[in-house]
Amino acid sequence: MGFGIGQRGTRTATTRDGVGVSGVVPSPNKKRWSNLMPFFVAFVVIAEVAFLGRLDMAEKAAMVYNWTDSFYSSSSTVSTVSYSPARGTALELPTQEEASTSSTHDWTENCEEWLEREDAVTYSRDFRTEPIWVSGAEQEWKTCAVGCRFGFDHQSGKKPDATFGLAQEARIASVIRSMESSHYYAENSIDQARRRGYNVVMTTSLSSDVPVGYFSWAEYDIMAPVQPKTEKALAAAFISNCAARNFRLQALEGLEKSNIKIDSYGGCHRNRDGRVNKVETLKRYKFSLAFENSGEEDYVTEKFFQSLVAGSVPVVVGAPNIQEFAPSPGSVLHIKELNDVPSVAKTMKYLAENDDAYNQSLRWKYEGPSDSFKALVDMAAVHSSCRLCIHLATKIWKSEEKNQKRPCKCIRETETVYHIYVRERGRFEMDSIFMRSSNLTLVALESAVLTKFKSVNHIPIWKEERPESIRGGDELKIYRLYPVGLTQRQALYTFRFNGDADLKNYVENNLCAKFEVIFV
Repeated sequence: MGFGIGQRGTRTATTRDGVGVSGVVPSPNKKRWSNLMPFFVAFVVIAEVAFLGRLDMAEKAAMVYNWTDSFYSSSSTVSTVSYSPARGTALELPTQEEASTSSTHDWTENCEEWLEREDAVTYSRDFRTEPIWVSGAEQEWKTCAVGCRFGFDHQSGKKPDATFGLAQEARIASVIRSMESSHYYAENSIDQARRRGYNVVMTTSLSSDVPVGYFSWAEYDIMAPVQPKTEKALAAAFISNCAARNFRLQALEGLEKSNIKIDSYGGCHRNRDGRVNKVETLKRYKFSLAFENSGEEDYVTEKFFQSLVAGSVPVVVGAPNIQEFAPSPGSVLHIKELNDVPSVAKTMKYLAENDDAYNQSLRWKYEGPSDSFKALVDMAAVHSSCRLCIHLATKIWKSEEKNQKRPCKCIRETETVYHIYVRERGRFEMDSIFMRSSNLTLVALESAVLTKFKSVNHIPIWKEERPESIRGGDELKIYRLYPVGLTQRQALYTFRFNGDADLKNYVENNLCAKFEVIFV
């Protein structure tokens, strides 16, 4: 099907054989009126142009030519239908019966083909040749799904898309990046960072624009085998900041008062030589005191992940949502407040004296962690700098899409076909899928996504990063499917469509909807 563009953006749709979409052929008894109509249309148009008066003569002539030329085309034996594809204006195809009985039309193009072409967006920028540029830091990473470069470049004559620190120009995004707790650095609070003028926040918070956590498959050998527990003390501690703004030292003292023997290698309560390899030392203990210096949501540091590597059950003082970071249920002991110390001490003694129960806490080391844990750590398979570039490029293209005329749906008989886009988290380019109003359900959406990615033999982005023991086979499994633009906290833990009706309402009100998928 081809489209010609007339004056004022009007499109005239015809099939590949030059046949109009409407399927209406002028009857012979109207031909005489059709021969006279061009002169009437020309007269009306000339009168309108003269009335407007603000257009110059060249514009007037062009308008008359286009309007009359458009009418002559529509008066021929090939019928047409005028169509202006503003966002959400759907093409209404003829019914199956009308199409099958038409001898002058060849309906070779279906809704999917038409939408694929009409919804195509022409962007002003190709990130492969004009990559995202972030000024103010040098970075290294293996690959990125979007053109991306960091550093200072005063010779290009161009301005960066973003800069670390507060930018001096509104069009340059200001980025704040830190892995420190906002309890010590108040500017790392998302709300405060926004008030100070930062457009992009990169912190340990999963609610930030681009999270920068302490976890990754590459940095931590999380699936390292468990070694025999040879130390007499139940737990090891590495705590050096004795002025932390929480109760972690009181918790340590409380455990000791509950007859939990602790070997302390750090500067606080030291009773062992601290000149040791931390992870190798932890491997010999049944428990590790992963006590953070603040209790902030998502602030989970190397103390916790090193405990997982060592195969030592973490006893945590810190993030109130630490169970979201647990590799499996029952694999973490959490001291939420000082009053919890006696009960946690009791659990530690029970596990230490019952091998079966203790081994159950480390079962994930043999059978693999939960899907929720894999989905969390998989995020870091894409470097945070690359994720920053993807975030910026996505916002740039989204702003340009607002000015593009796209139908996003196509109607045939009583059914509507919706054009939807999807990409894997950590990727940039979107792939098309099509959903029909008669089967616009959550199950159908997931099925369409799986079919799309399987058809191209898609390999998940985390495949090379994960330990081989938990990479799985070639089958794709969806963990989460959510609209592009949500934070990772929403995507991983809080967002859900409230049934099929909620999904349908979202698609109908967010035409050309874009989704991200997390595979596990």
